[in-house]
Amino acid sequence: MNGGKVHALIPAAGSSVRFGGTTLKQYAHLLGMPVMSHSISALLHHEAVGSVTIALAEDDGIFEELVRPRFPDVFTVVGGESRAQSVMNGIHFISAEFPDCEWVLVHDAARPCLSSSDLDRLLVQGLASESGAILAVPVNDTLKLADDEGRIERTVDRTWFWAAQTPQLFPIGPLRVNLEAALASGSSPTDEASAMEQAGAHPMLVMGSSTNIKITGTEDLALAEFILQRQSVRE
Repeated sequence: MNGGKVHALIPAAGSSVRFGGTTLKQYAHLLGMPVMSHSISALLHHEAVGSVTIALAEDDGIFEELVRPRFPDVFTVVGGESRAQSVMNGIHFISAEFPDCEWVLVHDAARPCLSSSDLDRLLVQGLASESGAILAVPVNDTLKLADDEGRIERTVDRTWFWAAQTPQLFPIGPLRVNLEAALASGSSPTDEASAMEQAGAHPMLVMGSSTNIKITGTEDLALAEFILQRQSVRE
């Protein structure tokens, strides 16, 4: 793998409305450091990743105090009002600062339990695909389609359904073009694969792990702590 060609981007300009309390979820305390620090660390430890750029809210006053001391070499850029706009701002920055960059690896700030084996599998398979790839896991629960009144309309065949995770890996040029087109049309994709799909691409689904959880509520922190402790023992 050529580390100089892959650059990571973490959109972290969100307000964490669903998390509750006054602490943004990316800065919640987890095993002695903010949640986001674990996400950054997982990316920086891989030899294929050339750099990490964080898209922050314009009024973010926490990153420099809590995260920067541990990661002095990461880059920051002002994010946007949506995830898609934050990713777009980050891509523009990476393209300008690293003109040799060929691939961008987008990861959630609040997904701190990414394992090295999952990341390695994504990079190996994704870099061999023209359309990129994402980590995902098959849906195991029975799926119900609801009507407008919250009643079951029917059971959905789960055979072909996968739950998307991050990181998501794409060629930086096509992702930039497709994300710009989506935003220009008034769409705001909730993940990068959606922008690629709207343009007719078919990214690969790379088997992820149920332990690659996203912090959405305070109750997730205890589970993340347990997962990270087990990972540290195994590694």
